[in-house]
Amino acid sequence: MSGTADCILSVKVSPGASKNAVAGLMEDGATWRIRIAAPPVDGKANEALIRFLSRLLGIPRSAITIRRGTSGRSKDILVSGLSSLDASALLTAASP
Repeated sequence: MSGTADCILSVKVSPGASKNAVAGLMEDGATWRIRIAAPPVDGKANEALIRFLSRLLGIPRSAITIRRGTSGRSKDILVSGLSSLDASALLTAASP
């Protein structure tokens, strides 16, 4: 992949899903829908989201920070060391 720039991903999380998965882009074309199996209790869904994105994007968990929305479904995620083009390409490849 190409760059070492940081990017911000807008995501809408659906906790309590049957499995972790990227469900594609929302109608706005800028927000990713992500299903997470963990329940939205005691930060478990946030931790599962960070682990899932870490594996999917091939970066350490420490490079992922929830900048906005820790207690809601809509979140802005700071991804360090990955350009928005590269992140989008990886999310698109994981989408149905």
